[in-house]
Amino acid sequence: MIINSVVIDWDEVPEYSYVRRIPAIAGVEQLDFHAPVTFFVGENGSGKSTLLEAIAVAYGFNPEGGTRNYSFSTRDTHSDLYEAIRLYRGPARSKWGYFLRAESFYNVATKEEEYGRELGGRPRFYHEKSHGESFLAVAQDSFRPGGLYLLDEPEAALSPQRQLTLLMEIDRCAKAGAQFLIVSHSPILLALPGAEILSFDDGPLHPVGYEDTESYQIISLFINNREAMLKRLLRDEEEAEEDEEV
Repeated sequence: MIINSVVIDWDEVPEYSYVRRIPAIAGVEQLDFHAPVTFFVGENGSGKSTLLEAIAVAYGFNPEGGTRNYSFSTRDTHSDLYEAIRLYRGPARSKWGYFLRAESFYNVATKEEEYGRELGGRPRFYHEKSHGESFLAVAQDSFRPGGLYLLDEPEAALSPQRQLTLLMEIDRCAKAGAQFLIVSHSPILLALPGAEILSFDDGPLHPVGYEDTESYQIISLFINNREAMLKRLLRDEEEAEEDEEV
């Protein structure tokens, strides 16, 4: 493992910080990783991206994404949690890695072109591709054996078929010594064999099985009971009022 565990010193987190009010991580002092691929799952606002971002910045990545060599800021929005984090590294040493986040990928793609020109190399023109194609191209260009990769909702721009391609890329690199920490809602990616899944729902973060994730359960429920579920969700106000009267 490249990162064995994350330790949070809560004395270093300001009393006014919103991080203290996130149930999944409030009071958690140590988080250990047991597999080459670890998924963070949970509802929107549950703290997944906040923790991933803090780990990334503590490791030396730019808050908006890219490699550890990226140094730019469109707007500083990251929390101060990274200042309280200590990373305990395993025997594996990584000289390469990438922090990929959906919300700021446009800025990273722009910088990728600028850095390529400044260094006299061949720029990667990600803006010339569709959003999904450029997302997948980053993975295929950047994922290498033995690297550390932090991915924040990488499925956001990908079709189901492209998610399967990304799944294969992650598996290939993980088997060659890479480590991944991934925030995801994708039941396709979460199905990766051997991955550890940590839930940020229902109190402090804790491990869950694949079929116990909300992503799997909701998609499975919808596919298997589509008509009944849609009828219930999309019924008009008149039907809803009649039910209330009954």
